[in-house]
Amino acid sequence: MEKRRLGKSDLYLSTIGMGCWQYGGGNYWGDQSQNDVDQIVHEALDYGVNYFDTAEIYNDGKSEESLGAALKGRRSKAIVGTKVTPANAFPDDLRQSCEESLKRLQTDYIDLYMVHWPVNALSIQHFTEDKDKINHPPDIRETFSTLKVLQSEGKIRHVGISNHGVEQMEELRELGADITANELPYNLFSRAIEYELTSYCRQHDMGVIGYMPLQQGLLSGKYVVEDMKPKQARSRHFHYSRGAQSRHGEEGVEREIKEALSTIRDLSVDHGVNLIPLSLAWVLSNPDITTTIVGCRNKEQLHQNLEGASGQIPQELLEKLNKATERIKEKLGSSPDYYESRQHSRIQ
Repeated sequence: MEKRRLGKSDLYLSTIGMGCWQYGGGNYWGDQSQNDVDQIVHEALDYGVNYFDTAEIYNDGKSEESLGAALKGRRSKAIVGTKVTPANAFPDDLRQSCEESLKRLQTDYIDLYMVHWPVNALSIQHFTEDKDKINHPPDIRETFSTLKVLQSEGKIRHVGISNHGVEQMEELRELGADITANELPYNLFSRAIEYELTSYCRQHDMGVIGYMPLQQGLLSGKYVVEDMKPKQARSRHFHYSRGAQSRHGEEGVEREIKEALSTIRDLSVDHGVNLIPLSLAWVLSNPDITTTIVGCRNKEQLHQNLEGASGQIPQELLEKLNKATERIKEKLGSSPDYYESRQHSRIQ
């Protein structure tokens, strides 16, 4: 398993990371057996996968609990990343969230502790109904000062962010915040970060952790556009009427996705590569991506994901994949917040 250095840190992450959102079971992804989680985590470690990504919000903390249980006895072999919501970015709340994540993960330290979304009212309102928090967001200087203190205490090794744009990263840089990584969505149908975000991160020695490499399952080969469930169809890729709780109000690019998916399927057949490893290998062909996190429910899915880490895409095939999805990239634009309209993006 290839390892890539995360920014300028001492962390070297496997190019395939384990997305742990489904661990613990929940309404979004359904039930998940702890026995299966244990087997997947242990086998992933045996194959050289060392990055495991979770968050306090995933299944109300049960994801962290499940991961902590699975890593028992093998914690030293893993690099664990977890995230705190912007609603808990006030200093006292932040410290409490960190302590609770440590307890659920059954560990003394978190390798990478990330602020899940930018600290602003639009982000916060998706995590709390507390009007005081929404109307009076935390001061980011205090947030990142608190993270630095937690770091000095050894509770976290590195500070990261997730879903932050160039303006927000520049603001943090001016405050002197030492940011190791930014976690951002990236796949064949979600290429917004190519416009300016990856180059900014590279310029300032920040690693990029890619998430959603299979576009909520659309690039797994199991679904067509019409089959996507409402919860997975609430992004700007789909017409605003499709998704449960969809709030972006945009027309979507469903026709373009159908055309591109047909082409990608044909290319996968022509080259004798399953769609999942092909999609993952495409993500990892971008040298600015340190790792891409992908979930799996069983060993079969794990092995498909691992195949994506070992695949090398010929330049000709890479160019065809880029061309097939270029129109989608152009129509969705440079905002990587795929759940809000471009006029009201949380990511700036």
